[in-house]
Amino acid sequence: MRFSNSFLDEIRDRVPISDVIGRRVSWDKRKTNVPRADYWACCPFHGEKSPSFHCEDRKGRYHCFGCGVTGDHFRFLTELEGLSFPEAVQTVADMAGIAMPIADPVMEKREKERTTLLDVMELATQYFQDQLQTANGARARAYLRDRGLTGRTIETFRLGFASDSRNALKEHLAGKGVPKDQIEACGLVVHGPEIPVSYDRFRDRIMFPILSSREKVIAFGGRAMSPDAPAKYLNSNETELFHKGNVLYNFTRARRATQGASGDSTIIAVEGYMDVIALHQAGVENAVAPLGTALTENQLELLWRMTPQPVLCFDGDGAGIRAANRAADLALPHIKPGKTVRFAMLPDGKDPDDLVRNEGRAPFDKVMSQAKPLAEMIWSRELKTGTFETPESKAELEARLRLLVAVIADENVRRHYQQDMRDRLNGFFQPQFQNRVGGERRNFERNSFDRGSFDRGNGQSRGQNKGRGNEAPRGARVSGGGISDRLARSGLVRGHQETPALRESVLALTVINHPALMQDEYDEIASIDYDSRELQRLWSGMLGAAAAVAGPHLTREYLIERLEEQGFAVLIQALEQQIRNARLWIATEQAAMEDAREGYRQALAFHKRAKALRWQKIELETEIAEATESGNGEVIDQLMRALQEVHFEGLRLENQEAIIDGFGVLSGRVKGAANH
Repeated sequence: MRFSNSFLDEIRDRVPISDVIGRRVSWDKRKTNVPRADYWACCPFHGEKSPSFHCEDRKGRYHCFGCGVTGDHFRFLTELEGLSFPEAVQTVADMAGIAMPIADPVMEKREKERTTLLDVMELATQYFQDQLQTANGARARAYLRDRGLTGRTIETFRLGFASDSRNALKEHLAGKGVPKDQIEACGLVVHGPEIPVSYDRFRDRIMFPILSSREKVIAFGGRAMSPDAPAKYLNSNETELFHKGNVLYNFTRARRATQGASGDSTIIAVEGYMDVIALHQAGVENAVAPLGTALTENQLELLWRMTPQPVLCFDGDGAGIRAANRAADLALPHIKPGKTVRFAMLPDGKDPDDLVRNEGRAPFDKVMSQAKPLAEMIWSRELKTGTFETPESKAELEARLRLLVAVIADENVRRHYQQDMRDRLNGFFQPQFQNRVGGERRNFERNSFDRGSFDRGNGQSRGQNKGRGNEAPRGARVSGGGISDRLARSGLVRGHQETPALRESVLALTVINHPALMQDEYDEIASIDYDSRELQRLWSGMLGAAAAVAGPHLTREYLIERLEEQGFAVLIQALEQQIRNARLWIATEQAAMEDAREGYRQALAFHKRAKALRWQKIELETEIAEATESGNGEVIDQLMRALQEVHFEGLRLENQEAIIDGFGVLSGRVKGAANH
């Protein structure tokens, strides 16, 4: 049977070619670079002792520099394993987990019709190219010349011209024997039940052919010559060949530019046809553009198919900034490890064409070098929405960032984004606090908690509390400063601790003693990952008990009773004693709700950061072991420096003066300062 090109492309894209070839060869550990999906082996087609057979997943091709064989997934299977082409397709489809298409006479007929329509589009392209060179195309040629385009560039992109006639193209194609229904199916004329006589869709416009991934013309974009035209740019309508949201202008040419030996390593998405063409003429050949609309999810996937980190380049005016913000929101749910986007914002009032026309590519390259990561784009955008001088405005910023980050589907990336936003808010708000409260005040506050004092919330001085031992009055507003120091001094971020660790006890007991926290924090509470097996079991029981009731019925007494029924009475008593020995009243039943919430968030932030550092350490140690095995000294040095940074970050976390909670709300210690 005959397979459609779209089906073959899909299974090729889903299966790395290294998976197909790796079943028959052993990759050379010294020359292979797995993170870059670049593989070397001794050629399976001819005998050799040193590896000269090379394949790249990004290109989906293999080549032997010894015997010269080259090909894709299917050719490897047919030539090396002797499979027929349908058998090779079946093998790759099985690896991709995609069912083989069923022989369908209707589908085969449609495929033949598509091929015929492509022939019609090619005839139209040649017609438009010819028209550009006629007397009718003089104004269009002058316009392109004024835009700085050379004849070679015009030819490369096959630019053309549609004359100001209602039927010139239609009559030309009819004269070539193209039937009326095919002209209509290509979207070259406007037609319908209410239109007695169809007429050319494109009139008095410069024509930009739009190519498929197989470099066949599937649609057109037309730029109006008249300033009075209702639409400056007009695209082909949706057809059997063309689905606008699935296509990027200059896709194949840009992909080829990234695959060359000295090609650019990323793809740049700009806003329009002329931007792509002007950049190409300036030497930036790795640019693409959506087709006059906002970037779609399918177009974003096309970008990621070419490069793990495309750069989205937008004009610096209001419309460009709005488009960039929409693109950021579009990308955020789909980012994964090694799969993200960056943003390059042009100077206000400039587009890529403006930058490169007079000075070449240098100004544009400078803009690219300043491209922002997605996290920075989100952060900068949200900061511009207010001044954040009040607790309410800070809480609003925190809530917005939390909601934005929550849409990230990948759990690991979402965790790192949460930490990144905490760190940013921490740095943004903390200097404001430091300007208000001097070092002496902070030292006094910290020492006052260590001495067991309480703020004016309970109306008692330090002397009046003397003799109470380790008990804090119910509902007391506890100065939160000491939790920072006590958690840090108690080994909060050390890798090997007693089980359960103090920070884990704080988290568990605070929620059990104050179950109202679950009304606002349930999703985060439910996802807490404890190192202690005992606390994992306790948490499972607690969440099950909490799920059985709602609202006012979810009380501390109810939870304690249910947990004791499950056999956790001794563990709860041990947690209570551990907390009281550490004098962390914020985790106890007696703490006011506001302080309990503050303490929970502080401990949770510490807990998550410590776990993130631990995972970083494990990943780096694994990579160092792999690099050591391959003997890559330069990579080993880089990884060792990174590991040292993680180590120092752990020390900084241990020794930091104050814990900043959740998404940057100032710690309870600061609240306490306001009450002194």
